[in-house]
Amino acid sequence: MSTASTPARGRSGRRGRGDRRAGRRIANAVAIAAAVVAAFPLYWMVLSALKPDGELNSANPRPWTWAPTLDNFRDALGVSGFGRYFLNSLLVASVVVVLSAGVAFLAAVALTRFNFKFRTTILVMFLVAQMVPVEALTIPLFFLVRDMGEVAPQVGLSTLGSLMLVHLAFSLPFAIWMLRGFVRAVPDSLEEAARLDGASRFTILWRILFPLVAPGLAAVSVFSFITAWNDFVFAKTFIIGNPDNQTLPSALVVFFKPDENDWGGIMAASTLMTIPVLVFFVLVQRHLVSGLGGAVKD
Repeated sequence: MSTASTPARGRSGRRGRGDRRAGRRIANAVAIAAAVVAAFPLYWMVLSALKPDGELNSANPRPWTWAPTLDNFRDALGVSGFGRYFLNSLLVASVVVVLSAGVAFLAAVALTRFNFKFRTTILVMFLVAQMVPVEALTIPLFFLVRDMGEVAPQVGLSTLGSLMLVHLAFSLPFAIWMLRGFVRAVPDSLEEAARLDGASRFTILWRILFPLVAPGLAAVSVFSFITAWNDFVFAKTFIIGNPDNQTLPSALVVFFKPDENDWGGIMAASTLMTIPVLVFFVLVQRHLVSGLGGAVKD
């Protein structure tokens, strides 16, 4: 009986390994197909930016070009104030990323490690804040920022501080909610061991919690950067009467003309806007794939 059952187990084991390999192939194929679908608009944007006007306005567009040109990029870079818009966007996005990550990290630690009154209520309010459409809050925020400008001109209308403040308010609820899960995943035994060794609260935050929560910080930083960098509604709403403080998405409006839109310039400017986002993602992506491995050792 044992002799007959051994080949059967061998065949079932090989069949199981074959099923797993087939499942992995299907999963890989689905992932590749999804990546191609997601990357195709980016490819078409870059291709359109490299096409001359004749090919770009053709009734029969082709997924390639025989005569790539950089004229559209020259037109985009030649827009008056393009460099200033770029620096304004970079400043706003950088400040929002740093402040949102720092404040969200401290708030997530407080909401996770300390018990205090109304803690659950605060968490629910963070969740509710994410449910309200941005369009519904734009006008109330406009009047709020206008009134705040009378007390603190640095965050009033037509200032970059107003954009930083508004984006920070929208980024913090999501960042705190996400980082709270990462902080909860860190075992309490690590902090207890550090306290027994005489570590201060600041040392525990900086030397233990901060490195282990780095994947969450990277994720919320990417979200905050993309949200602030691509913003157009707030920039047009709060920056009025001061074109020097406009951000990069405002440069795209120049290419929308009453008679005919300059799609080559639009695609070239959009491509230039995408590059900083890709660079920022490359810089933080290694933290996204890191985890809590090695945090607790036997």
